[in-house]
Amino acid sequence: MLRFLASLTVASLVACAPAETPSNDGRRADSSVVVASEPEVPSDERPVVVFLGTSLTAGFGLESDDDTYVTRLEEIADSAGLPFRAVNAGVSGETSAGGLRRLDWALRTPVDVLVLELGANDGLRGQDPEAMEANLVEIVRKTRARYADAAVIIAGMEAPPNLGPRYTAAFRGVFPRVAEAERTELIPFLLDGVAGVPSLNQSDLIHPTAEGHAIVARVAWPVLERVLRSRDQ
Repeated sequence: MLRFLASLTVASLVACAPAETPSNDGRRADSSVVVASEPEVPSDERPVVVFLGTSLTAGFGLESDDDTYVTRLEEIADSAGLPFRAVNAGVSGETSAGGLRRLDWALRTPVDVLVLELGANDGLRGQDPEAMEANLVEIVRKTRARYADAAVIIAGMEAPPNLGPRYTAAFRGVFPRVAEAERTELIPFLLDGVAGVPSLNQSDLIHPTAEGHAIVARVAWPVLERVLRSRDQ
């Protein structure tokens, strides 16, 4: 009787044990499950440079965005071993007040460097240089309040000479004064060597051609290079 019960117990255990599934070649398959890992996406560690500006930054009238001074700067930086990721936040017709209003949108992602190209339309419209100065100062301060380590570069502009020497002098003085007071970098005149040269501007004699943009990039590069190298140290 005991021998019969022992035989029955063994048979029950065998019947309840999980069956091993043979593989296609007749061998028993491994019961463990291997989950494929997601491929790693390399992180983009390039500094982010936001260009907050006017139609000059937006590339008004150009056949391709690749012709803007912003893209040309990216190419120069790549060649110099200082790659960065550009965010082109240029809008045609933008004034310093308009730039201030949409600053939160421009700063929606972390910013390492802000290139501030505003003021040209203020000058074309003969707007108050003191109001423009207040707007530029507020943009710099709000940027630093959001991103304390962000560097700021101010691109200087010139007012049209037909507005008179007093206005043009007051306008010109805004950019270096803001740069000094707020401890930012300064490009004295972004359109140096391009403004007033018909062959480097479109038919309106205001917006640079692709060749003009390439020169603008070379004018801006020494200042941007200094900022990028200082962050790389």
